[in-house]
Formats: sequence, C-alpha cells, structure tokens
Amino acid sequence: MSLNDYWFRNVWSVSAATSRVFGALVDLMSWPVWWPDVRSVRRLDDDTAELVCRSTLPYALTFRVRRAEQDAGAGRLRVDLTGDLEGYCLGVVGDHAVGARLAIDQRVVVNKPLLRTFAPIARPLFQVNHALMMRRGQRGLRGYLAPGVQHGPDVGA
Repeated sequence: MSLNDYWFRNVWSVSAATSRVFGALVDLMSWPVWWPDVRSVRRLDDDTAELVCRSTLPYALTFRVRRAEQDAGAGRLRVDLTGDLEGYCLGVVGDHAVGARLAIDQRVVVNKPLLRTFAPIARPLFQVNHALMMRRGQRGLRGYLAPGVQHGPDVGA
C-alpha cells in the first residue's frame, strides 16, 4: 500500500428508520444541507454527480461519484469515485437498537497533486482531517433525520 492509498471504515448510529437513512444517502443533492464539509454537489446525469468537499485543512477535493450499486432492500449503496480521489465508497444501512446503523467503507487513492506531494509528512494529518469530516457528517445526518424534522419525498418516512 502506498502513502496515497487510504482505507477508511466508519460506523454511524442514527435514531431514524433505516429507510430514512438510506433515502438521505441516496439523495446526494441534500448532502450540503446536512454535511457542512460537502460544499457542493452538481448532478451530471441520473447516476453521476460531482462533489466538492473541504474539511478542516485548507484544501478541497473535487471528485465524481457514479452509482455502482443501489439496493434499498439490502440497505446497500456503492459509488465509484474519480477525480482527486479514485476508488469507491460503500454504505450499508441496517437496523440497530437506536434506529439505524450505517457502516461506511472507503477505499481510495489520492490523485490531487498537492496531497500526493505532502503525503510522506502529512498523511497522519490527512487521516485526522478525514475523521473530523466524518464526525461532522454523522452529527449532521443525525440532526437532519431527527424526530419531527421533515424533508422532501426522497428522504421517506
């Protein structure tokens, strides 16, 4: 594994029905509403969008996500990534004692030249930056799907 390969696993718990969590994940256009590190989403076609993300460190990542798998019954959503990040992200939503459990697996290679240049010394900072982004994402999703908060039809009841 090179310094530019990353493998992340995060597990979120959300006090909401699995269908609502899955609906929020599928609705990429809503991500900037609840996830502050997702700065913009631009739909390119029915299966592809371009995201710009920026966490704590002063750089942004621009990449395309292309739906590779979407199975609401199994709670599985996988997207392939290209651009500043190359790889995939897989989310699996299942029942949990407090509502839903979301397991997120990401395997990526960083293509952004700035990050590749600084990886030998900054890799631990990049990992912390990612952890902070994911923490804010979990907090944002919990608030977005909190009881009594209503959204459009894509988020489901």
